[in-house]
Amino acid sequence: MSRKVCIVVTARPSYSRIRSTMLALRELPGVELQVVLAASSLLDVYGNVAEFIMKDGFQVNARVYSVVDGQSRLTSAKTTGLGLIELATVFDNLKPDLVVTIADRFETMSTAVAAAYMHIPLAHIQGGEITGSIDEKVRHSITKLADTHYVSTDQARDYVIRMGEPSERVFKTGCPSIDIAADVLKSPELTVDVFEKYGGVGHILDIASGFVVLMQHPVTNESDTARKQMDASLEAVRRLGIPVLCFWPNLDAGSDGISRAIRIFREKGLDENFHFFKNIAGNDFLRLLLKSRCIVGNSSVAIRECSFLGVPAVNVGTRQQGREHGPNVLHADYYADEIHAAVSKQLAHGHYESCHLYGDGHAGPRIAKLLGEVPLETAKKLNY
Repeated sequence: MSRKVCIVVTARPSYSRIRSTMLALRELPGVELQVVLAASSLLDVYGNVAEFIMKDGFQVNARVYSVVDGQSRLTSAKTTGLGLIELATVFDNLKPDLVVTIADRFETMSTAVAAAYMHIPLAHIQGGEITGSIDEKVRHSITKLADTHYVSTDQARDYVIRMGEPSERVFKTGCPSIDIAADVLKSPELTVDVFEKYGGVGHILDIASGFVVLMQHPVTNESDTARKQMDASLEAVRRLGIPVLCFWPNLDAGSDGISRAIRIFREKGLDENFHFFKNIAGNDFLRLLLKSRCIVGNSSVAIRECSFLGVPAVNVGTRQQGREHGPNVLHADYYADEIHAAVSKQLAHGHYESCHLYGDGHAGPRIAKLLGEVPLETAKKLNY
């Protein structure tokens, strides 16, 4: 009988972090891949990842509409609870042998709790990493609920084991999102007009001579100051006088503040060198980053994929605080002068050598093979 492996994708970045694993699982004998889309992955305002998943030829087995609108701490908690209720029903219908959850999004708690209480073995990808905000609590909570772990770095594996997880269930595989970056390095040319293909709003820019990317998400325990934080980043990159491609934020509490900062910035007519996107397909997005002179903000893509690609990055604020990073990353606080100085330094430096901290580009097949053969166990005790 086939082993039914159910992957739950809950948000825009989650698909990039699992795509290569899904592609490998689809070709693996003895495995039936089940795909569940949930939360913001289904919403157009956050990029509607479902469109890209279906274009990749995956069958979607279930859709879970669980987002409570409001982008606040309250709605985050309610979205998590609603997701738990709905995913329990989905798992009962699909009857997977193994459920896979990804990283530290608050929606992934729904996946982890539902699987754990239904005694379905849970696999967690990207455990053991240090980040700021509520994300770290969520990530480590899922580690304790999960039965097997597929981590990106040696340090992450060590941390998961130190949390009491049996070493034989903790596998260092690398990060699957690096697989996409490795493919991009083999074929780096951006063959599409991103303005024509992906739309967005703002000015059509000449990016042939260089540009920067701005991608900033809210920090949930700093949600009250999200607008002020984004104001600083917008002003800093505006001063550069070069084209800026800016991406709308994710669903986290405080995203309305960041969105408001962008809208007011545009209403004031300060966006002469700006264009704003919701989402771009993973391969095209990384090719765009590879062509950029710097990425600014607090997205993990600056830490992970950009380290592999050698793209200069300025990490703003606390969202990635404590996370392992390569030499391509400089840090700045939420002040326009400080951010501008760091970006200017990166523009002067140029691209970096590729850093393989988060993987070598073959994580997906490694994880898929393990998912196809790992013992299906749910019982565990603290390993001390």
